[in-house]
Amino acid sequence: MLSKDPVAAVRRFNRFYTRRIGALDEAHLGSPYGLAEMRVLYEVAQTPDGISPKALAAKAGLDAGYLSRILKRFEAEGLMVRAPSRHDGRSVSVWLSSDGIHAYNTMRQVAEGAVAELIAPLTGAQRARLTEAMGQIETLLAAAGESSAARDVVLRAHRPGDIGWVVHRHGVLYAREFGWDERFEALVARIAADFVDNLDPARERCWIAERDGEILGSIFLVRGEAAGQAKLRLLLIEPAARGLGLGKRLVAECVAFARSAGYNEIILWTQSMLIAARAIYADAGFELVESHPDDSLAPGLISETWRLAL
Repeated sequence: MLSKDPVAAVRRFNRFYTRRIGALDEAHLGSPYGLAEMRVLYEVAQTPDGISPKALAAKAGLDAGYLSRILKRFEAEGLMVRAPSRHDGRSVSVWLSSDGIHAYNTMRQVAEGAVAELIAPLTGAQRARLTEAMGQIETLLAAAGESSAARDVVLRAHRPGDIGWVVHRHGVLYAREFGWDERFEALVARIAADFVDNLDPARERCWIAERDGEILGSIFLVRGEAAGQAKLRLLLIEPAARGLGLGKRLVAECVAFARSAGYNEIILWTQSMLIAARAIYADAGFELVESHPDDSLAPGLISETWRLAL
């Protein structure tokens, strides 16, 4: 019989799940690396422009000393390169070498295969229940860690005036923070207009984050070009609301809706310089699948496509 004590139940689930996925194995999934080392490879792979050891420690949830030993091993094995940051010559960043990229891609394929094997005996309906339950766990525990200020924020559907706010604030903030001109604002306006003109409420949605009548952010989910594909678009958090975990909350809401709507995957487009947004996407399980130089909005940008399999 399952315990009615929530603490005991959570600990029991942790023991069960870590045993099933082999999280405590010294060599995780048959690789020569443990779970923490594979997490480091994953986080560095999501930041092709490089990441500082301090930021990497925060994202991976590792002690700085422990992380330092992992990085030294990877550098000695030729999987990582350490060099002055491309954005700030006063700091140091780490990147994956070509061998590191190959090792990461190999491990990712093995990990995905292991999960596919784990859920293979389940029916389609059982898989849907499993992913929905995991989404609920993630949403509940993420909300439990929010500050009181974050809990005061409500997410609601869009209403008249909101679409204009989304276009206006994207134009203002991206001009102020990155120097992008009105071409970006025009792009946002086209995306927003297409959403309104072609809205399918059963499969598409806009969320507006609001506190005490003040709009603090937005996110959209729309149909993609391919069958079973959704697009995450127009994630925006007002500067005054940053640090509340609102971006993670909006993305989690978007992912949960996409699953319930029956999509197979979510893709999104972003720029490599948008470090905070990229971290949110990586934490939600999105993976970088394509990047290329893109001067359509400003010189020197690197456009990226990220994907989340549902």
